[in-house]
Amino acid sequence: MDINEKLRILSAAAKYDVSCSSSGGTRQNTEGGIGNSFKSGLCHSFSSDGRCISLLKILLTNYCSYDCAYCINRISNDVERAAFTPEEAADLTINFYRRNYIEGLFLSSAVFKNPNYTMELLIRTVRILREDYRFNGYIHLKAIPGADEKLIHTAGLYADRISVNIELPSRESLKLLAPQKNQDSIFNPMKLIKNSIINNKKDLVLYKSTPKFVPAGQSTQLIIGATPDSDLSIMNMAENLYESYKLKRVYYSAYVPVSNSPKLNGILRAPLIREHRLYQADWLLRFYGFKAKELLDENNPNLNISMDPKADWAIRNIEKFPLEINKASLKSLIRVPGIGLKSAERIIQARTVSGIDYDDLKKLGVVMKRAKYFITCNGKWRGEFSFREALLKDRLSLGFQENMYQQISFF
Repeated sequence: MDINEKLRILSAAAKYDVSCSSSGGTRQNTEGGIGNSFKSGLCHSFSSDGRCISLLKILLTNYCSYDCAYCINRISNDVERAAFTPEEAADLTINFYRRNYIEGLFLSSAVFKNPNYTMELLIRTVRILREDYRFNGYIHLKAIPGADEKLIHTAGLYADRISVNIELPSRESLKLLAPQKNQDSIFNPMKLIKNSIINNKKDLVLYKSTPKFVPAGQSTQLIIGATPDSDLSIMNMAENLYESYKLKRVYYSAYVPVSNSPKLNGILRAPLIREHRLYQADWLLRFYGFKAKELLDENNPNLNISMDPKADWAIRNIEKFPLEINKASLKSLIRVPGIGLKSAERIIQARTVSGIDYDDLKKLGVVMKRAKYFITCNGKWRGEFSFREALLKDRLSLGFQENMYQQISFF
């Protein structure tokens, strides 16, 4: 098969393997337009200095031994199949890099023959890049659950980041939709990677010549919408992954219907807004000190689609507000809708010099159209209505934003 045909098939097959915080988009380019969210083959990541870098995103092969109901590459599905040799994948990466198309590689694979055989092919690919081509660019490698620990460790010496995909948030869902997989085969490599990263950091202090092990950390992916799992169970799992396995990121992938299996949740379109809300909630877990049990509970197991999670939490805890902007602590300020980490730090710094009023807040980066309902400045509140939960919900929901401006009728 021609290398271009392989690239077309295996780049398209890789687009469901999430490496960035957007999935399921179908917006295609039009004549005279710019950009295309539907095309596959490239994805983006961020370097340690904050630069956005482009990665070649491919599968080594989409020949798969597994029959996961949610996966387009499952063995029972009638799709075009192809496979790169390690030499072809490495050569393709280097040629794209030399043409300045990419700055790194995102490499994954379906489970060909068995996990160990597939992992060996992936390692061979990155070994050729690192040792033969002396390639020092960014490599994100997907580890195959069930592969031998020695292979996972070897892969970590070549890759900048490794992902072990959980895919489904519960053992029950995994047993139903992917019976050939089990959570132990996923969590064991995660634990190995975490411990190896910790040990590697200790070794680097003692011996500067120690080769680095997964310097950009590990991540994972959860598929959203293919099963009836609630957002509460998903966020609890994410919180546990951050605390127990020290993951850099949990990626949420809105399930794109590629199967009509009766085992699936009867989903007709990718739940992109739900995915977006989960990313917002995930941000609150990682940077704002929230816990999953604060954002959701058994009475409210799913995130509010019409409102961002911080605003929803603030309205459900309305007794904590309004906060006096000149007295509130940093921990309290970052829980106000419309106030981010940077703006909260600026507020703390600015008020050491003088008192802050409403005019100052916008200059400090506060989003006043949301924050004004939850704060006071020098005891003054600038809300446009009485401080009531129902009115706040109407004002901060998506429905209000969409209907804010309307054509005036002539009649």
